[in-house]
Amino acid sequence: MAIIVDEKTKLVVQGITGNQGNFHTRQMLDYGTRVVAGVTPGRGGAEVHGVPVYDTVQEAVDKHGANASVIFVPAPGVRDAAFEAIGSGIKTLVIVTEHVPVQDAMAIVAYAGERGVTVIGPNTYGICSPGKCKIGIPPNVIFKPGHVGVVARSGTLSYEITAAISNAGFGESTVVGMGGDRVVGLTFIDVLKMFERDAETEAVTLVGEIGGTAEEEAAEFIKGMQKPVVAFLAGRAAPPGKRMGHAGAIIERGRGTFESKVQALEAAGALVAKLPWEVPDLLRKALGGKR
Repeated sequence: MAIIVDEKTKLVVQGITGNQGNFHTRQMLDYGTRVVAGVTPGRGGAEVHGVPVYDTVQEAVDKHGANASVIFVPAPGVRDAAFEAIGSGIKTLVIVTEHVPVQDAMAIVAYAGERGVTVIGPNTYGICSPGKCKIGIPPNVIFKPGHVGVVARSGTLSYEITAAISNAGFGESTVVGMGGDRVVGLTFIDVLKMFERDAETEAVTLVGEIGGTAEEEAAEFIKGMQKPVVAFLAGRAAPPGKRMGHAGAIIERGRGTFESKVQALEAAGALVAKLPWEVPDLLRKALGGKR
């Protein structure tokens, strides 16, 4: 099964003629993703890697049945691009772009909520249901079809942990990069609910970091989950008040500390790894030795 995207997903790439859009379109095609169209206003009629380019998302939806979009446009243009995709009937929207203004991200998430659209990002590496569909920028080689769901705020850590899960023989059902900004479309709880319902997912790996209360809130949901959860948290040595990479990774007024998150997750029954490469061993323990 998998969640959010699968082999039926038909993708349009907004900003396909730019350097990043062009490069990652090739990577997504190589992975097997059904990239049916690209959009760059004023470049309609062109082709990129054999993919037809249109001036509007609506044309891509009307002519190819596109139901998902990935945005590779500069931050000032993201709001317009997202609103166009949502208004055209796209149901899954992946926003790779970082530095999207907070007000724009809030408006996008609100509009998507009104239309029943799933937003992944902004500032996300994307999503992959291994063997079925990859949308975004993660390396193709780290994924392996399997039964561990992965949800993460951090991109690089997610790559390392996903590769470790694959190399250990488990594989993944779906890997979701929520995005590292203050305002993003999905919460840990949103994704955990999907994995809990997904018949293909047997266990979940949560990759969190300092800042905010998302992990503590997730812990409250984990208490009632039937599937085991293994977690890893970044930021153990981060000094209070200093942002560490992501806009959301900052401890403020004592909220979102490493210790508070670990305590909440362990109290909920999750197994918390001290180092990224410990995750496969904890998955093995959580699943009773099963791969």
